[in-house]
Amino acid sequence: MPRPRLYRRIGFNPNVTYFKPQGVPMRFLEVIELTAEEAEAMRLKNIKDLDQLECAKKMNTSQSTFQRILSSAYKKITEAIIQGKAIKIVR
Repeated sequence: MPRPRLYRRIGFNPNVTYFKPQGVPMRFLEVIELTAEEAEAMRLKNIKDLDQLECAKKMNTSQSTFQRILSSAYKKITEAIIQGKAIKIVR
């Protein structure tokens, strides 16, 4: 039986939940799902300019878990940009 997931604090609710390449209809795009905690990790690290330890504390997680969340977010966003995919932020 897997260990239960810990609650991670999310400090914002995005108004926009889809991003897509300009000029391509959604029906032709593959969608990559970015979790709310991945979006929060990006927000804390890149917009608030906090270091990883502060970010991890704000999200109620360990620094290594925060790093895994952030790495996952970077990978998904990079894939979407390079391969022309849509991004959907899911809760």
